[in-house]
Amino acid sequence: MKNKSLVIRSAILVATAAGFSSQLQAAGFALIENNASGQGNAYAGAAAIANDASTIWFNPAGMMRLENDQIVAAVHVVAPNSEFSNGNTVTGLGTPVSGSGDDGGTTAFVPNFYYVATVDENLKFGLGVNVPFGLTTEYDKNWVGRYSAVKTELKTININPSIAFKTSEKLSFGAGINIMLADVTLTSAIDFGALAAIPGNPFNATGPGNEDGFADLTGDNFDELAYGINLGLLYEPKPGTRVGLAYRSRVTIDVEGNANFTVPNTITPPAPGLFADQGLKASVTLPETLSLSVASDADKVTLLADITWTGWSSFDELRISYDNTFQPDSVTTEAWDDTIRLSLGADYRLSDKMTVRGGWAYDESPVPSAERRTARIPGNSRRWISAGFSYVLDASMKIDVGYSHLFISDTPINNTFESSLPPLNGTLNGVYDSSVDILSFQLTLNI
Repeated sequence: MKNKSLVIRSAILVATAAGFSSQLQAAGFALIENNASGQGNAYAGAAAIANDASTIWFNPAGMMRLENDQIVAAVHVVAPNSEFSNGNTVTGLGTPVSGSGDDGGTTAFVPNFYYVATVDENLKFGLGVNVPFGLTTEYDKNWVGRYSAVKTELKTININPSIAFKTSEKLSFGAGINIMLADVTLTSAIDFGALAAIPGNPFNATGPGNEDGFADLTGDNFDELAYGINLGLLYEPKPGTRVGLAYRSRVTIDVEGNANFTVPNTITPPAPGLFADQGLKASVTLPETLSLSVASDADKVTLLADITWTGWSSFDELRISYDNTFQPDSVTTEAWDDTIRLSLGADYRLSDKMTVRGGWAYDESPVPSAERRTARIPGNSRRWISAGFSYVLDASMKIDVGYSHLFISDTPINNTFESSLPPLNGTLNGVYDSSVDILSFQLTLNI
């Protein structure tokens, strides 16, 4: 995430990190949309069901259940709505900010790809390529919260080679290495009018005092890739009942990039290099997860349940360092909480070719309060209702379609910018009215 914040949040507004659609994630800015076969049951039992190659992500031990070498390709269309209604948004001088509310939600497309090959009867190899974290919000450049955020985009790609092996007919283990790439863009307006109001006029303002500037931060970790591991086990205590346990480690992403500032020609910063184009560095630790799932087959029905813990407390602050010593570090205190996700679902086999499914989930938000919520990540806890189906076209090909609607409670925000320049310590105050629709498609090929 090479970026993050920038000015107005500390004379350099700081935001968050991630890359697809703000309200769609499993929690925070994590994406659970890593197959379409699980979308229809809200990803209940994801670490235990192991019915296609996407188990590489959810529990690599599940590869031992696949009878054939297999390829899975999926795509998800995520359509969030995130309408902001202004309350009492003010500048650091306490004056109301002009502008209107806006919907920062942006439709996104999230792809997944998986491949599993048999090495021998007790060993499988797999390769997964997916998008584990992501976020996109984009507001109008003149909206009332423009000093907090205009555009936030984090895109990640995770490459996950894995192996699975079984020690008995009941017990399998899996492990993988994760290689993660990230690309980030963060933009926001800068309230140079407020800076010009500092006694003594250190910014040498010659204009009317209401000038906006702009900050555009971009970065990636392509020169220093991030790494993590994932582990899993799958146990079948009796025929038809499976228990899956899966763990993914933290991943620290170090990004480098560029900060580009637009300064009104009526403003002259008091120090050389302050608000000048320059390089930047940032580091973000993405959370570890632990999932426990159960899948139980009974006649034509498979019952599914899952509980997943995510260690979001690792996201304590976001700090951006700039190349020029006159540009102070940009720091946003996040202080997020660990979260729990609960899900229940079922698959019903109508015939040898057709399976229908449904599910429910409760996804807890890691954001601890309205004061810690930002316009870049305005998420809240959400409830999932999901439905979908699988259809076997022939012995080598199957399609999956899943749909989820995410209900999100009204989300208050009362976030005061943290800045070394007090006039920038404005407060974004209001309420988000949000929801998300997700439609997923998957093709599974036995090869």
